[in-house]
Order: sequence, then structure tokens, then C-alpha cells
Amino acid sequence: MGVRCWNGAKHCTIVMLLVLFSYHHATAQSSQAKLPKGGKKISDHLFGLFFEDINYAADGGLYAEMVQNRSFEYNPAERREWHPLSYWEYIATGFSYGRISVATDKPVHANNPHYVVLEVEHIYNSAGAVGLKNTGFDGMVIKKGDSYNFSVFGSLLSKEPVQVKLQLQNSKGDTIATGTLEINAAGWKRYETILTASAEADSAVLSVLAVSEGKLALDVVSLFPQKTFKNRTNGLRPDLAQLLADMHPGFIRFPGGCLAHGDGLGNMYRWKNTIGPIEQRVEQRNIWGYHQTAGLGYFEYFQFCEDIGARPLPVLPAAVSCQNSGGTWRIGGTGQRALPKNEMDDYIQEVLDLVEWANGPATSQWGAKRAAAGHPAPFNLQYIGIGNEDKITPEFTERFTMIYQAVKAKHPEITVVGTAGPFPDGEDFTKGWRLANQLGVPVMDEHYYKEPEWFISNQYRYDGYNRDSGAVYLGEYASWGNTMQNALAEAVYMTALERNGDVVKMASYAPLLAKQGFTQWKPDMIFFNNKTYYLTPNYYVQQMFTANQGDHYFDGVIVKDDKDSLLAGSCVYNSKSGDVIIKLANAGQAAKKVKIDISRFHTIFPGASLTSLQADTSAVNSFESPGNVRPETGIVNVAKKFDYTLTPATVVVIRVSTRK
Repeated sequence: MGVRCWNGAKHCTIVMLLVLFSYHHATAQSSQAKLPKGGKKISDHLFGLFFEDINYAADGGLYAEMVQNRSFEYNPAERREWHPLSYWEYIATGFSYGRISVATDKPVHANNPHYVVLEVEHIYNSAGAVGLKNTGFDGMVIKKGDSYNFSVFGSLLSKEPVQVKLQLQNSKGDTIATGTLEINAAGWKRYETILTASAEADSAVLSVLAVSEGKLALDVVSLFPQKTFKNRTNGLRPDLAQLLADMHPGFIRFPGGCLAHGDGLGNMYRWKNTIGPIEQRVEQRNIWGYHQTAGLGYFEYFQFCEDIGARPLPVLPAAVSCQNSGGTWRIGGTGQRALPKNEMDDYIQEVLDLVEWANGPATSQWGAKRAAAGHPAPFNLQYIGIGNEDKITPEFTERFTMIYQAVKAKHPEITVVGTAGPFPDGEDFTKGWRLANQLGVPVMDEHYYKEPEWFISNQYRYDGYNRDSGAVYLGEYASWGNTMQNALAEAVYMTALERNGDVVKMASYAPLLAKQGFTQWKPDMIFFNNKTYYLTPNYYVQQMFTANQGDHYFDGVIVKDDKDSLLAGSCVYNSKSGDVIIKLANAGQAAKKVKIDISRFHTIFPGASLTSLQADTSAVNSFESPGNVRPETGIVNVAKKFDYTLTPATVVVIRVSTRK
């Protein structure tokens, strides 16, 4: 890598610092410098994140709950071998005995019907106990000295109180944390205590043991680390959440994806089922073949967006299910299903209620529910997605139109995002855009997964889009793979998204998270297990763009060989920070030189920040070698005109300050 300043023949010095992404963010000033001529306004939140509960991204992943099947709601409809006691084991020690059963007659809440009845008939001695053991999500990672919040809903079904002992044990059976409770009241009551670990464990189990005779009911057995992201109750795993925060995304789209419209009408994601106390939320089958507790629900999604300064972009079903419902990839699939027309008024009200829940005053019906959850101030919702890569059938068209018109009539301040189907072209794409143009839908969600060569050859896709039509949200895209070559192709394409940031309003790579051993879809941006994670080259490219966004695009700053499709660049200006941000990508196998002219920006401070990602095109990261591909940061002196030489297979961000 080399830089030569063309302010005479003077060489510039690069000081490479092996510090991961120490981006320079100049302080916003009250007085905005006058923009030079030639810039065009682009989206200031072009790059963001898309979160879907796929690959065990939520339960067992980003959501910090450590107990699996905490409410005994697993069932054979999700997986043939599952039942309410999956991941639980009955325990009787020291010649003690009793029995357990699953009941539904007097639940904690109608939305949470199953619970366990534990009857302790005999405790033999002080070492005896009867109870349950939970193995968590492939074991529980416990850190020495850390504290964990245990809670359970209990109901005393016998006359005398029942003493309960709690234990965390490592894989050798050693006890590394203990606690006690007394279940002492008839009727459901929440009991809680704190367990503090005396040792480390990578695969611990939790035991809930009655040590006195009696009968009790248990439900919603929960263990949370006290150290969650921002120390939120019912919070997020801090390391994974911080990785997302470190990207500085302009927005987060959630909860899907195919998860939103679901596998059949009964499996559609209904936002009202995911707010309020966790014991009252509706758990259900996940379209990707496992279980979702809804512990990570709409309140937590919105809170996380606020915590990291990202706009929330919830996606609601368009009153139809996924066109693959029932498994059309298997024999006997049912295909897309639509809500009956006599249910549409209620469903439309459900969509409108979301706006009130997110933005309404704490005195409103749904704003009060938000306030009761601990957030009296509005969440400042601006976008709502309706539908997800749906097949554009007459049933979809009719229901989308009804929802769209109702939202625009009641809440014209909300930007509705439509859907253009699952592919970058074809019948659904054409029908989706035709419907959008007829209705005046302001933003359309496009999706595509392609080989890296496609992204290289289609980097001018949006240059020819009609600026008088709706804007684009590229909600899901990725090249097929997690090598450096895939990341390079995506970087080339992302410079084109910036160039077209006046028509492409938002873009997000997908999927985001994948758990080791539980991955249904590849590629993904971040791979993790219970203990650690590794970041793909794709993650680093996304971070380089997402953490360095601007609000004006300037053409003509970078002079290069335009016939070379493997060489790309963009220049944006951030009017808040006063920074000029240059992004360069060389997906080729030879060094490439570009000329950079930033003389139109009248004040240039020479000490620019430099972030560079360079590796062999076949290089990948892994759990065994997480640092094969990683960026380097440093300082580079720049002039108003200078040349820059890109080494092969390199992505570079140069951030130049125009203010002190």
C-alpha cells in the first residue's frame, strides 16, 4: 500500500496502528460550513442492519436468557422429538423421591398455558432433593465472579411452604453457584434471587431442587446474566450487541424476513404478542425450525435501536403468509394464505396501534403500555415495512392496498416501505413496482442473494432508476460466501449504493447472526457460539461503510479507469462532522492507482484517518483463526490533490477533516 501526495514530489507517511476501527469522528459544530458545488443530497442513514431470528440469532443468541424452554412450551409441532420437558431432566438425590407432571388447567397466563407440577413425597436426609435440571442452549457459559439473576413463577399447592435450592454446576458436577428460595404462597407469584459464580464454566447446568416435602407449580424459570447490554432487564448478550453497536447503523430492520409473515396465518408475527411482561407473551414455532419465546420482542427491539442511535424499521405482515407456507419445497405445501376479509379491519387497526404504541403520548391507550414497560417518551418511529418479499398475488395486492391507504390516511408522517418480491427481477418484482407506482408507495424493499461476479457486473443497476418513482430500500443482499472475494464484491457494490444514495435510501446485508451448529442459512455476517464469536470479512466491509456515512455525494473527486469494473470508489461529505469520506475498493489481482481531488473542500487538514482491509481473495475467518482478515487503521497526510495506490484485494476508507 502506498500514498504519494501531489503537492510537489513529497511523500506522505502512513503510521499503521493495529487498533480495530478507531474511527475519527469530528465533533458536530453549530455552524455548518457552506457546501461546495457539485454535491447531491443522499440518505444520511443509507447503511443499517437487518435482524431476523434465523440461525438461533435471538433465543440462544443475542437474547441473553440462559434457560432453554423456560416456560415449558416446546412441542412436537415444532420438532417431532420436542415436548414440554425438552431440555429439562428430572432429578431425585439422596434416596428422596417424588414426581413431576405438566399441567395446563391454572396457568400463569392464558398466553403461557403449560407449567410443571412438582410433588415431593419424601426427602430422605439433608442431602436429598427432588427437582429439575436445565441444560440451557448447549450448556451455559458462566464467568467467575459474575452474578446471575434467577427468577421463577411459583404457586404453592400444599399446606406448608417448600424450600428450594438453586445450583449451577460445571461439566464435572462441581457446584459453582448456589441460591435459595421459599415458595410460600398459593397462587402464582414471582420469586427471584441472585447466583454469584465462584468459578468459570463453559457448559454449566442449572438445577432447581425442592429440599422439603410438599407440592408446587413452577413456570417461566429464568436465568439472566446481570451484565447485559446497557444492563437492561430482559436484555441482550453484551458482546454480540456491542458488535452491532460498533457498526453505527443508521437503522435496524426487524423481526424479519420470512419470520414476519410466517409459515401460515397462525404463524404470522403479531407485534402485540411480543410486548408486556414475558410471562404474558405468546411463544410460537419459528419458521426456521425451532422455537421463539418472544422474550426479544418489539419493546426490546425498539429499545436497542434507541440505545445505539439507529432508526427502528419494524416489518409487519401484509395480512398474508409466506408463499412457502406448509413447505412448498416439500410435497403438499399450502402456499401463500391471506387473512379473511372480515378480519382485515381488526388487522389494520393492529398496524395503526403500533404507531400509537411507538409514538403516542403516555396518556394514550397504547402509549400507556409503552410507558408501563419503562419508556414514557415516544420512540420516534418513522418507517413501517408492510410485507416481506411476498408473491404479488391478487390477495396480497388487495390487502397491501388496504393497509397502505389506512396508514397514510391516519399517519401521513410515517413512511411505508413496500416489497418488490424475493428477486432482483422477474414477475413479482415487476408486479410489486407496478403496484407501488399506482399507489405512490415512497420506498420499495428489494432483495437478492447472488454470486460476487453479479455484484461486480451490476454495480450500475441504480444509475438508471427513475428518480421520480419510489425510492429503494435494499433490505436483504449478500454475495454467496464469506471469503475476502465476497466482501470485495460487496464493497464495490456499496460504493455504487452511495453514488445512488438519492434513490437508494437504505441498505442492509443479510442475514446478520448465525450460531455454530445451528445455522440454516449461509452466508452470514457474524458467527458465534455460547462463549465467543468471529467476524467475517463481510462484517468488516459493512462496518467500514456503516460507520463512515455522509449526507452528500460528490462525483468527480476520484479519477480512475472507468473501464476497470474491479476498481470502484465513492466520496461523501458528512455535514454534521465536516468530514470528507473517501471509499476505495480494488477487487482485482493487481495494484491500481487513482487520483483524488478534494480541492473543492476549501479547508483540508492533512492528518486524515485511514482504515484498510487487505487479504488474499480466498481468505476467511473462523473460530480457530478469527484474525485472518481484519482491518488496520492509521493516519495519512493528504493534500488537496493526491494519488493513492491500492494494493490487490483491498478496501480503504480515508476520512478527511475540514473543521478543527
